[in-house]
Amino acid sequence: MEKFADEALIEVASGAGGNGCIAFRRERFVPHGGPAGGDGGRGGDVIFTVRRDLRTLAHLRHRPLFKAENGQDGQGAGCYGHNGEHAIIPVPPGTALFDADTGELIHDFGNNEADFVFLRGGNGGWGNIHFKSSINQAPQKALPGQPAIRKSLRVELRLIADIGLIGFPNAGKSSLLDRFTNARPKIAPYPFTTKIPNLGILTIADRDIILADIPGILEGASEGLGLGIHFLKHISRTAALAFVIDVSDEHFITAFDVLCHELTVFSAALSKKRRIIVASKTDTEHATEHLEQLKEKYPHEHIIGVSVYSGQGLAELTRCFLQLVSNSTKNTEAHEGIRNNPV
Repeated sequence: MEKFADEALIEVASGAGGNGCIAFRRERFVPHGGPAGGDGGRGGDVIFTVRRDLRTLAHLRHRPLFKAENGQDGQGAGCYGHNGEHAIIPVPPGTALFDADTGELIHDFGNNEADFVFLRGGNGGWGNIHFKSSINQAPQKALPGQPAIRKSLRVELRLIADIGLIGFPNAGKSSLLDRFTNARPKIAPYPFTTKIPNLGILTIADRDIILADIPGILEGASEGLGLGIHFLKHISRTAALAFVIDVSDEHFITAFDVLCHELTVFSAALSKKRRIIVASKTDTEHATEHLEQLKEKYPHEHIIGVSVYSGQGLAELTRCFLQLVSNSTKNTEAHEGIRNNPV
């Protein structure tokens, strides 16, 4: 996972169509045979396909050009050229394609994992067999194949998760993910242990909830400080956010405000997601007092105190995660129902 790559710049090119052929029948006892030039083959397409066994875009970085095969030229005796092979580009779920020059979103695999044909191959040119007429029995005309199309793309991976864990470095996000799920993130008592996003699956009552742990965010992250801001795009698809605040830290009382500010600067949409505050490390000294101070400062926020080591609050947090995801699903279904069944 140290080779995790969530962005790649690539060039893609469709295949050019084959040229049509100028040829004539050359048969015994047929001295003046008619036209027999076949058409050129069609060029290959550029097709993106989702593969669920892929987790990063590292495989794209080692191959900057993906080119479909050109169609073959037409041949005599009415033989058509073979069509070119397609360029099939595998990507992980959650991938988005952008125009590298304009930044325009071309396609998003977040909600639709069907194959996406980005570039069509060029059509093959007609052979002279198509140009025979009553006044031109021996046409010396054929058409060239359509040219290839080449584009530059920025491929971006946005992990698909239900709930994103947000917090400062060493706030306890990785420990929470390790306790709740089958993920095994690197855990150590120093900042920036998490350097790549981690996903884990929390199973509750036959429901799988995907949790995403991104590198810790620092104050000033929106201006380029630290690692976390680079990975905030990975929680852009989440249904809700869990702000993990270490109540043993001396800056616990201002942590939530700082985190909210950094998220708002990065994306106003992130700051509007459903959220809870997870007060971690409640088994430490003065934790109970600090937890009460948080609840007093933020009376309208849902705050749950937890300890990964003692298990305090984990059952309540599990139920809260399920409720957050369930409510999000209901809201989405209601919205779809209104949109698909207008009054």
